[in-house]
Formats: sequence, C-alpha cells, structure tokens
Amino acid sequence: MHNLVHNALFGVYPYIALSIFLLGSLVRFDTDQYGWRSKSSQLLRRKQLIWGSILFHVGILGILGGHAVGLLTPVAVFEFLGISHGFKQMMAIVVGGTCGIACFIGLAMLLHRRLFDSRIRKTSSISDIAVLLILFVQLSLGMLTIPLSLGHLDGTMMVKFMNYVQGIVTLRPQPALIAGVPLIFKLHMFLGFTIFLIFPFTRLVHVWSAPVGYLFRNYQVVRTKVRARAAAEDKDLPPYVARPAIHPQPVLRTRRKEAA
Repeated sequence: MHNLVHNALFGVYPYIALSIFLLGSLVRFDTDQYGWRSKSSQLLRRKQLIWGSILFHVGILGILGGHAVGLLTPVAVFEFLGISHGFKQMMAIVVGGTCGIACFIGLAMLLHRRLFDSRIRKTSSISDIAVLLILFVQLSLGMLTIPLSLGHLDGTMMVKFMNYVQGIVTLRPQPALIAGVPLIFKLHMFLGFTIFLIFPFTRLVHVWSAPVGYLFRNYQVVRTKVRARAAAEDKDLPPYVARPAIHPQPVLRTRRKEAA
C-alpha cells in the first residue's frame, strides 16, 4: 500500500500537474487575456512593495535557475567537465541558501504587506493570498532541507534527485529512486508539483509575459523640439497647485528680413 501511494504521488501526479500547467496556461491565455496580469497594488503602498518585490524576484530567479541547471543537466555532463558531485552539492547549498534568504525576506515583506495593510487586503482575492502562503511554505521547506544536505556532502542524494527529475522529463519515471529520502524532501517536491498544478488559475501566469525581449531591444532615440529652461516662480497660482519643475520654451527661429 505504501509503495502504491508513493508511485501515485511521485510517478503519476507529476504528469497530471505538468499537463494542467501547460494546457491550462494555453487555455487561459486564449480565453482570459484581460485576467492575464500580475494584479499589482503598487499605487496603494509603494516603498515596501519595491524592496520586497526586488528581493523576492531576484531570489526566486536564482532558485529556479539553480534548480533547472542542477536537476536537468545530465550527470555525464558534470563528469565530463570534471565537476564532482560533492562540489556541486556544496555550490547548490551556498548559492541556493543565499538566494533563498533574499527570497524569504522579500516574500515575508510582500506577505506582511498583503495581510496587514487594510486597503491591500480588501483588494486582494483569496488566490492572491493563497499563492503567497503556498510559496512561503515551499520556500521554508526548501530552506529546511539545507541542514540535511550538509550531512550528505558526497552528493549521492543529489544524484538521486537528478535522475528522478530527468526521468520525469524523458517520460521514464522512476519514483523508486526517491523512496528512501527524508520526508521533508518529499514534501518539498510534492508541493512543487502542486504549484505547477495551480499555476494557470492564479496570478502566477504573468511569468509567461516576463519582458525578456526588453533586454535585447534596440535603443530608443527620443528627440524633442522644445528647449527646457529653469522654471520661474509662479506667484499667480493658488497654493494648492503644484509648480512645474521646468517650462518648455519653443525654439525661436530667426526670419530673413525682407528686402526693402
């Protein structure tokens, strides 16, 4: 019975979650493009959002990149490059721990802002808060695996996870590979697949619209036909009207004098 449940959770459930993740994203993009957004609440509270968002996104991008490279790169590639499993394990702990701390601080700021600011809480849906809580739990589980990973610096457990994930991707699942790993690793992986499952139904879909092309676009050249000058004090304006910082001044063109 235990093997049956384990095979269902780590041999069948990943394909259900990934199928809904891909097909659900396509269906939502086709049918609900007006809801395809991050639902930013920047206008309600800006400062804490900026710091929390930067720390969270920098951390989560580092974590996702590390997981993708570390788990999806074949073991033979690391062996060909002369990278030992122990070195790879230590790099995963150091880099993942650093990114995890940044992500944890940023996520805590975003969650505090979402829950304890009355205006933001009233404009938040259940899924908005649920997504942050699920990500917080998932990140906490990931951070709690670091002490256990420090006890397996030979990298053997990491190789098990690599072979398991690569088996899922290549349609050759081997759930037996992770049958004997500690429970916290299983919870971390199960919740990770669950995040893929709920992805199309939440604000997380804005990940697909990340402006990657912006980094490679051509420079935008902006030209103006007015010359700016320092603004004089507008004494005739009422006190509640903001004074402009600059006043545009048209460029004066000299006209040719007509012949007498």
